[in-house]
Amino acid sequence: MPVLAQTNYLTPEEYLALEAESDVRHEYVNGEMLAMVGGTDWHNAIVFNMAVQLQPQTRPRDCRVLRESVKLRVERANAYFYPDVFVTCDKRDERDRLIKRHASVIVEVLSPSTEVIDRTSKFTAYRKLDSLLAYVLVETTYRRVEVYERQDHPFWRWSSLVAGEVARIDTLDLAVAVDDLYVDTDVPSDSPVEQAADSRQHREVDS
Repeated sequence: MPVLAQTNYLTPEEYLALEAESDVRHEYVNGEMLAMVGGTDWHNAIVFNMAVQLQPQTRPRDCRVLRESVKLRVERANAYFYPDVFVTCDKRDERDRLIKRHASVIVEVLSPSTEVIDRTSKFTAYRKLDSLLAYVLVETTYRRVEVYERQDHPFWRWSSLVAGEVARIDTLDLAVAVDDLYVDTDVPSDSPVEQAADSRQHREVDS
């Protein structure tokens, strides 16, 4: 979860210098540093599971799967982010060990504190990457994966997959079973609305 670290405008160069000395990770958006607050064990497990699922599929394409601690530069948004998981297939990203600039796939694992940002301002910034082919959002309150795939500008195709289904990124021929992302978690299969409906039904039957 990002929180505001300071209000004075910082240049990208100043941000990088401060970040190199910091014990806490910060994202950078147009002059502001945002501290990254630690996530839950479920969040950590989902991030790991996504990377494990993507790595063997992307390696034959000379792509790399990166997680959390690697910065992604979005120059047109004047921003540096730490995506939960991202894939780069661009040889230019081999030049810098700390910063990547040409992500093909970006994955963000949602939480109540970050969902609005991930769905709005971050997606707006990420879309400014010409290299980006797909943006993936993974729920943590129940088992659902959303995939946005770039189509002819300015359109993106949206798909929503739930427990028992397979999320696909056709542009890179990738496929991930939704349930495989929730290994080592107790994330329920049903949405909160469905859980509430089941609870009401049980109460009516019991009465």
